[in-house]
Amino acid sequence: MELTVLQALSPVILLLAGGVVAAIGSRLLGLSPIVGYLALGIFLRATGWVEANEIIKILAELGVIFLLFDIGLHFSTRHLMDQAADVFGFGPVQMIAGTVGLGLIAMAFGLPFYAAALVGATLALSSTAVVARLIAERHQQNCPVGLTATSILVFQDIAAIFLLIVATALGTGEAIAPAAGMALLKAVGAFLVAAGLAKLVVRPLFDLVARNRNEEVFTAMALLIALAAGWATGQLGLSLTLGAFLGGMIITETPYRAIIQSEIKPFRGLLLGFFFVTVGLSLNVVALAELWPGVLVAAALLVAGKVVLNAIASLAFRWSVPGSAQLGFLLAQGSEFAFVIFSLPPVRALIGEEHSAVLIAAVALSLAVTPNVAQFGRTLAGRLRQRRVIAADPELQPRGLTAPVFIVGMNQRGRTVADALAAFDIDYAAIENDEQRLREATADGYNVVFGDYFDPRIWEPLGMAGRRISVITTPSLETSSGITPIARQFFPGLTRVAIVDDPAEAARFAEIGLVPVVESGTPGLDAAVAVLERLGVDVEAIAGWREGQMLRDVASAD
Repeated sequence: MELTVLQALSPVILLLAGGVVAAIGSRLLGLSPIVGYLALGIFLRATGWVEANEIIKILAELGVIFLLFDIGLHFSTRHLMDQAADVFGFGPVQMIAGTVGLGLIAMAFGLPFYAAALVGATLALSSTAVVARLIAERHQQNCPVGLTATSILVFQDIAAIFLLIVATALGTGEAIAPAAGMALLKAVGAFLVAAGLAKLVVRPLFDLVARNRNEEVFTAMALLIALAAGWATGQLGLSLTLGAFLGGMIITETPYRAIIQSEIKPFRGLLLGFFFVTVGLSLNVVALAELWPGVLVAAALLVAGKVVLNAIASLAFRWSVPGSAQLGFLLAQGSEFAFVIFSLPPVRALIGEEHSAVLIAAVALSLAVTPNVAQFGRTLAGRLRQRRVIAADPELQPRGLTAPVFIVGMNQRGRTVADALAAFDIDYAAIENDEQRLREATADGYNVVFGDYFDPRIWEPLGMAGRRISVITTPSLETSSGITPIARQFFPGLTRVAIVDDPAEAARFAEIGLVPVVESGTPGLDAAVAVLERLGVDVEAIAGWREGQMLRDVASAD
């Protein structure tokens, strides 16, 4: 038994070590980690290490499942409503332009109509993982370019799921049009079932887990929902990825989205890395050595074509030339979904093994050069803007969807701060780790999610990079001291307010970099005033609101 365990551990250890070296090495060279994973796969194929192939393939399939699950976690009704014009307007126009333009190029290289249409639609997709990381690194989450790119990617993710269903259906021998129609009907049915499960099963189940305060169970729940949802749709003849996407959607409308997203992120990143390793394993280096001119031509046509086509779609939506150029270059790469689609046996049979190998290699090359291409587009846009005299360019004005204030703890203090913000039409978000207070606050209409704010893993799902002020209603000096250096490094522009009971405590919190507010009366009232003042609300309006609150407190006491 011990020997069997050692034999099973050896390839896993070697794979993990190789993955770490590939990721770090690519970063040192200024390349995307995807390039390092592809190179690792090519190396494994060259060395003939067949022992790890099956393990990597299973891990790779899990990586794609978790990617789609994470995408589903971002697919909220609120996001769709706020960015509906971009998601359902700009997104389809960009996809149609890319499909038609790249499909015509594919036909020019000899592919038949249906094959060219599938290739064009697949290549029209951009990389969610790469673009999202670039937007975050540039702090463009709240700028029009970042918001619009994200909205387009949301639509592309939906389209990619549909393409995966259609591409999988090719292997059944059915005609494409009926297969696409049946896939659409099945997908709609699955969406409806997912919506019902979200309300009737998943939310009560998470409430039970939160009530028992078993934090480790959330990890198991995240894995269970992602894998079980994929298994269920697979049993129904749909793709595993569609089920994973629906599993994420089931959770996104509950207060538990942030904690599940933080729990799933390490699995998604690690396993998705193995997916790119399998892509490298699938590349026949010997064959590609003969086809390398075709790979370079395909990659150049892909990037150049998408820059032009994306810019045309942007201009159609009345974007300026600089903004269209920047968006065009930002979305000019291929997508990780292209690796999945072009690796399917039915698709390989449809477009040909040689074309499939060239396209996979071309997409990989486009991903490798994306940071440089996107930076060139940003620089070009800056130079074009310098030639234009504009008092206030709307494409450079932040129009963030992230609430500026984040409240930690929805006790009476937190509720008072939330009420003050609501009175002045200022958006906020809140977090609570007590299940009863969470349930009561949610029932009373407050925007609150479940989780532990002092766990740094949850900061990204909470969108802390886009916040201006955080209000800690029951601060702990020890905990705050521990996380302050990390918070200061990641969010230098975030003002952290701590509600305290006396001046001595206030002095200790001020020493570690927080803004203390000493409470003198109604819980949270002084903190609410301080937050409103920092947000630039009119002083007289604040005084009027505060006086009204105090009169209500006196009346209720009587």
